[in-house]
Amino acid sequence: MEDVKTSIFSMVIKTAEFVKSSSRWQDCPEPNMPEYAFIGRSNVGKSSLINAMMNHKDLAKTSQTPGKTQLINHFLVNENWSLTDLPGFGYARVSKSMRRDFEKIITNYILNRTNLVNLFVLIDIRLAPQKIDLEFMEWCGESAVPFSIAFTKADKLKPGAADKNVAVYREELLKTWEEVPEMFVTSAEKKLGGDLILDFIRTTNEMLVKNNIKFS
Repeated sequence: MEDVKTSIFSMVIKTAEFVKSSSRWQDCPEPNMPEYAFIGRSNVGKSSLINAMMNHKDLAKTSQTPGKTQLINHFLVNENWSLTDLPGFGYARVSKSMRRDFEKIITNYILNRTNLVNLFVLIDIRLAPQKIDLEFMEWCGESAVPFSIAFTKADKLKPGAADKNVAVYREELLKTWEEVPEMFVTSAEKKLGGDLILDFIRTTNEMLVKNNIKFS
């Protein structure tokens, strides 16, 4: 699996702090620095992965109740880039009107946030490719939204099984995509893979500076 990223956390996060929560994209902080957003189905382990990456036990609020994140949550990292925790999608126990509200918040943010550099789509590595995830990524592609895939909960599977499931996912994506997006295998429990996501962010930020790309 040469193009799947796996590792142990090693990058040091100097500062990570909560900035604000927004109920609509117009209320988000000024788009004056590169921003990276994390999204996934409501029980994918998004908040746990963010906390593990930031080396902060309760930076992003976790809950035993899926669908807890209902706002756009903004965090300032190392004082030079922004991390956004987006509401989860696809949770069946919320009302249809609430699901529509979540979808509106998500799509408006993704399509209108001018400083959004990359969207990390979180996928539970234990599951076969799910229609809702595939459709969301298809929408990202059609909307020209740059994204990567972060498989979560790798500690729940044996290494061979994890590799097999990633291969199945890649095969499914290649049915409609010319090439697959960058993939990372992670585990919040084992602190696996997050350093490479952070390396991706660091190198992307360096490229933005090199190419004199600024946000305002």
